[in-house]
Amino acid sequence: MLNIPNLQDKNILFPDPNTALKEPNGLLACMGNLHAETLLKAYQKGIFPWYNEEDQPILWWSPNPRSVIYPNEINISHSLKKSIRTQPWEIRIDTEFETVIKYCANVRKNKGQSTWINTNMQHSYIDLHNSGYAHSLEVWFDDDLVGGLYGIVLGDVFCGESMFSLKSNASKVALVQLALLMRKYTKNGLIDCQIENDHLSSMGSRNIPREAFLIKLKNSGNKPNFWPYYWKYELV
Repeated sequence: MLNIPNLQDKNILFPDPNTALKEPNGLLACMGNLHAETLLKAYQKGIFPWYNEEDQPILWWSPNPRSVIYPNEINISHSLKKSIRTQPWEIRIDTEFETVIKYCANVRKNKGQSTWINTNMQHSYIDLHNSGYAHSLEVWFDDDLVGGLYGIVLGDVFCGESMFSLKSNASKVALVQLALLMRKYTKNGLIDCQIENDHLSSMGSRNIPREAFLIKLKNSGNKPNFWPYYWKYELV
């Protein structure tokens, strides 16, 4: 049995992220709740929830190292650059947030995989969206929503949660456009990818120490200081 704190359902106090377990990487606490205010409090401390089923305990994580993308370091392959330049992609901001989060959940379910984006989680992120903290960047093709991503904005940090793709390259296009958006609207923006994987690494993510990420988060402030209402699709 793992030795981690059990959080109360009310008046939640998260442990110091530096007390998270090394194996599994970043496991910090369990239980608690998924209310919007709880999620926001967690993100502000560099913590996020990640678990599989609604009937399982909520698990809270703060991994070390932390996978991030610096917008100026986004990696665009030759084939992706060609797709961005030649295909009639369109980017919209926050027009279908609820649909984006449902697609992110359903894509995994359709593959027979479990998802942490359960009903309770969706409701909380929708509440955060309505309060101005959670946002979506959507990729449209011939007036169809074919890809996108969503996350939490704190200061000039975009805490990425999930992305989906119904058409080849659509999620990659979303990530590239997010990086371009952040280049324009932030001076030292950062995309939090949480945990490294091959897809994100191919797009330019790299690991930094948890402490460096927490310092960046603290210096950025607890409220969003950027996010446009509109984004014009940019070529690369």
